[in-house]
Amino acid sequence: MKLVSYNIQYGYGSDGRYDLVRAARVVDGADIIALQEVERHWQRSNGDDQPEILSRLLPDYHWVYGPAFDMDASEKRDGRIVNRRRQFGTMLLSKLPIVWSRLHALPLRRTLKPLNTRNAALECMIRTPAGSVRVFSLHLAHIAAEERLEQIDYLLAEQRRAPSDGGPWSGADDEPQRNWANGEPEPENPLAAIWLGDFNMEPGSAEYRRIVGSTPYHRGAVYIDGFVDAAAVAAKPVADFHTHEKIIEGKLAKRRLDHCFVGGVLAGRVRSVSADIGEVASDHFPLRVDIDLETPGIAARLAGG
Repeated sequence: MKLVSYNIQYGYGSDGRYDLVRAARVVDGADIIALQEVERHWQRSNGDDQPEILSRLLPDYHWVYGPAFDMDASEKRDGRIVNRRRQFGTMLLSKLPIVWSRLHALPLRRTLKPLNTRNAALECMIRTPAGSVRVFSLHLAHIAAEERLEQIDYLLAEQRRAPSDGGPWSGADDEPQRNWANGEPEPENPLAAIWLGDFNMEPGSAEYRRIVGSTPYHRGAVYIDGFVDAAAVAAKPVADFHTHEKIIEGKLAKRRLDHCFVGGVLAGRVRSVSADIGEVASDHFPLRVDIDLETPGIAARLAGG
């Protein structure tokens, strides 16, 4: 299956032009799309409802939007309140149904300067032919490593609790006349997970090591409840691999800030990882991952099979 993660910078390209159509065109065709910096009702983007517009531009996808930043943007028209929210967050689109989703508001450290905003991780459970997988579209803090470490610790704790926590609901319905289950079985909350997004960190950083671990005694070791960098285990390594370019102190810095981390049970299924270097629809480049989510067996492997 083809996955893509893209920080679309609320539709503004590296050329300074606002164009959601070209951002949608870049990601169209992937099986799962994780977007960051998607917004609703901001003046800078013409007051557009970007999730709704993107859903129309990408009509073959199920989708969920997760706002990390939420402010009142209501107006009074013809004597009545038109309720609107000014929002900024992440979005996930999938050709397969999104069985359930939830939004994680990540830890925020209050600043005096510069401006800091709430970050979030949108979690979506998808039943693939290989088995059920929780796929995240997330965006970590841009200011300091310490804040990103707190956010990563939160997500890792959620990962380890996932199977025992369960999904949106659990247990037998003792009030069937109220139809709480809507005729459906208890939804699973699998350990298998994929993190896609803008992590605002580079390989080798403290935050990166918090996710994948420091160099183990057994190189290539993979914990069943841990993560590996998809790019590190891909069968086809890519030269000059980066997802962001910026002039820093007069020099062009090429950085890999966008990542795909896959749960240990999925490590052997990654085929390739690449980036559309030079794409101008955003200030980031799309990150593309080809991973085998067609061959059954995830659940069996978790059970020791």
